Amino acid sequence: MQVEPYLMFNGRCEEAVDFYGVVLGAEVEMLLRFRESPDEPPPGIMPADWHDKIMHCALRIGSTRVMASDGCASDDAGFKGVCLTASVATEQEADRVFAALSEGGHVTMPLGKTFFSPRFGMLTDRFGLGWMVIVETKDAALAA
Repeated sequence: MQVEPYLMFNGRCEEAVDFYGVVLGAEVEMLLRFRESPDEPPPGIMPADWHDKIMHCALRIGSTRVMASDGCASDDAGFKGVCLTASVATEQEADRVFAALSEGGHVTMPLGKTFFSPRFGMLTDRFGLGWMVIVETKDAALAA
């Protein structure tokens, strides 16, 4: 079994895909727009001008696949209770990733030394998605 996150960006998926490409090196493995679907969505399920929005996208971030979509609503994305973890190899990479992800977002725990990692911090990015950035160590892996 494999469990993969599927994120609904409520109209901002393409912006998120581009952002994570720059910040995390995310590579698009597959992208399908609503206009490419052979079936029309049921009336009223999505805004009328969404034919160029992303119906389904698969991203490769490191060794992880993350799937994403614009979904069918244009309100704020609701990522309550969900957080992704970016485990990096060095403190310098943690500094870079944390700074980039937090741009336009909100830091909830500044990046710093903890008892389980030389660098750990938490933030919510510009899309409302929670992130934890950690320098992976043997102790950090045991704590996770």
